[in-house]
Amino acid sequence: MTAITNHPADATKRRMRLWGLALRRRIRGDAGMSTSEYAVGTLAACAFAAILYKVVTSGGVVTALTQLITKALDVQF
Repeated sequence: MTAITNHPADATKRRMRLWGLALRRRIRGDAGMSTSEYAVGTLAACAFAAILYKVVTSGGVVTALTQLITKALDVQF
């Protein structure tokens, strides 16, 4: 079993790590997306939604989902 120590070096390491994290946050500078990035992100999300809609409404997937739901509802308790 290891003993918990309150060694000064441990506290210094902890302070340095927290200081480093705070410094990296300040240096990063860019806090969010710009308007063009929102536009590209929205376009990508719409394209993904369209592809997903086509896949989910395809014949094979509709048949598989229908069979799965029918099988789940027909379970005898």
